[in-house]
Amino acid sequence: MNESLNNILFSSFDLPEVLRQGIAETGFTSCTPIQAATLPLMLAGKDVAGQAQTGTGKTAAFLLATMNRLMTIPASPGRRLNQPRAVILAPTRELAIQIHKDAVGLGKHADLRVGVVYGGAGYEAQRALFETGLDILIGTPGRIIDYFKQNVFDLKAVQVVVLDEADRMFDLGFIKDIRYLLRQMPKPHKRLGLLFSATLSFRVTELAYEHMNNPQLVKIESGKVTADNVSQIVYHTASDEKIASLIGLLRHMDPARTIVFVNTKRAADQVWGALEANGFETAVLSGDVPQTKRMALLARFQAGELPVLVATDVAARGLHIPAVSHVFNFDLPQDAEDYVHRIGRTARAGASGDAISFACEEYAFSLPDIETYIGHKIPVGRIADDWLSAVLVPAVKHDSRPAHPRPGNDGRRRGAPAARTHSGNRPKKRVIA
Repeated sequence: MNESLNNILFSSFDLPEVLRQGIAETGFTSCTPIQAATLPLMLAGKDVAGQAQTGTGKTAAFLLATMNRLMTIPASPGRRLNQPRAVILAPTRELAIQIHKDAVGLGKHADLRVGVVYGGAGYEAQRALFETGLDILIGTPGRIIDYFKQNVFDLKAVQVVVLDEADRMFDLGFIKDIRYLLRQMPKPHKRLGLLFSATLSFRVTELAYEHMNNPQLVKIESGKVTADNVSQIVYHTASDEKIASLIGLLRHMDPARTIVFVNTKRAADQVWGALEANGFETAVLSGDVPQTKRMALLARFQAGELPVLVATDVAARGLHIPAVSHVFNFDLPQDAEDYVHRIGRTARAGASGDAISFACEEYAFSLPDIETYIGHKIPVGRIADDWLSAVLVPAVKHDSRPAHPRPGNDGRRRGAPAARTHSGNRPKKRVIA
C-alpha cells in the first residue's frame, strides 16, 4: 500500500462546512486508503472506477463526492422537481438502504433531499418521494426503471451517477438495466461518473470505459483480497457432522454477533431449526423474506438483540453491521469471490474478526479455487471430540410450508445447484416481526 495514503484527514479536503459537520458528527477523522486515493480525483471532477476490500469506506467516499458536486455546481436551468440531480444504483435492497442511511448522516446539515427506492415494499410511498422532489435518488435498478417507464421522473438533469458493487450488478443480471438507465442520462462528459466495487473484473472495466468519461482506475491492495485482521480457519468435516460442529464451536467461542452463511434456502431452514433447538436465538435472512420483516430482523441483529443470523448470499454484500465477531461458512461458497464478500462482514473499519469454514464432501471442491483466489492456504483446524458429544439436537416434526415465491426483479441472484442436505427435523419457525 502507498504509505502516502495513510493518516490523511478529512479536514484536509476543501469541502463545504455543512459536510464537514456531517463528517465530524459521524465520527470520521482520518481517511481510509480508498477514500484518500479517490476523493482528490472526484472532488476535482474526474470520473473514478475504484476497487478496494469490502468494509473500507467506499460508500462515504462517493457520497461526499456526490454531495460536494451538487453543492458547488448549480442544477440545470429549468430543472423540475421530478428530475433528480444524482442517481446512486445498488444491486440489493439492503445495500440501497444502507447507502441511504449513510447519506442522511453525512448530509444531515446539507440542503439536499435524499430518497431511496427498492422492490418488495412501499410502492406508493416511494413513488410519492418524486412529488416533493429529490436531489439524490438511491435505489435498485428494477424499481428505478419501473418508475422511470411510468414517467414518474426523468434523468435529464443528472449531474452525478454512481454504480456501487458493479461486479454484483453483473452477477444478479442487472447489467442491461444499468446500460438502459445510463443511456437516458446526459452524456458522460456532462456528468460525474463514479463506479466502486470490491473487484474490478474485465467486464466491469469495460462497462466503465463504455459509459464513463476517461475514468481513473484506483485499486487499493489489489494483490491482497482479504484483510489481515480476519482470522481464517477451515475444518474438514462430513456433511452430517456440520450441525454438531457448528453448535460445538458456537458454545466454546461464545461469539457475540455471528452470521452463518449457507448456499441454499433449505439449508438455512435446517441450520435455523438446529440452532433454535439447542438454545441459540436465531433468524433467517434470505431472498424470500418480506422486506418489512427483513428490515426488522436486521435492526434486531444490529442492535445486538439477535445473536445469530443464518443467511444466504443475499446478505454477503453491502451491509455494514457493526461488531460482527464471527462469520461461519457452513457451506463453502461455490464462487471464490463470494468467500471474500462473506468474510468481509466481520473485521470492518479496522476491527478484528474470525472466519470459520466447513469443507464437507459436498462443497470441499470449492476450497482450492478459494485459496488460489485469496493467494494463500487457509489454516486447517480440528474440532475436539468432546465438543461434538456435548451437542443435543432433539427430533422434532418437520413443519409444512407453502412454496416460496420467486424473488422479484430487485431480489435476483445467481442460482446455485440444489445441494444435498442431511435429513433432519426442525421446529416451526417463529415469525420475526
